[in-house]
Amino acid sequence: MATEGDVELELETERPPEKPRKHDSGAADLERVTDYAEEKEIQSSNLETAMSVIGDRRSREQKAKQEREKELAKVTIKKEDLELIMTEMEISRAAAERSLREHMGNVVEALITLTN
Repeated sequence: MATEGDVELELETERPPEKPRKHDSGAADLERVTDYAEEKEIQSSNLETAMSVIGDRRSREQKAKQEREKELAKVTIKKEDLELIMTEMEISRAAAERSLREHMGNVVEALITLTN
């Protein structure tokens, strides 16, 4: 049978031994902080560069899209062709018009594309 003194002894032996503590001058901590600050500065400059590249790419894509829309708007299409595609394919007027304009008013090509 264990007494109260034995229980306390067992609890003390189950604890992991403490590591000896060293007195650090703080140089290692200071080094970590300065490394972190330098990395953060580098990352922020890379981020600015990446954002400008993305912005340039978006503006070029929007410009190309607007130019494409202008080109498509210049294409003349016949009303009969538009109505034929709308009734045969059972699509909206905008979709039929877009398809005709993308195929320069060629009804056959527009229908082939819509069926595929």
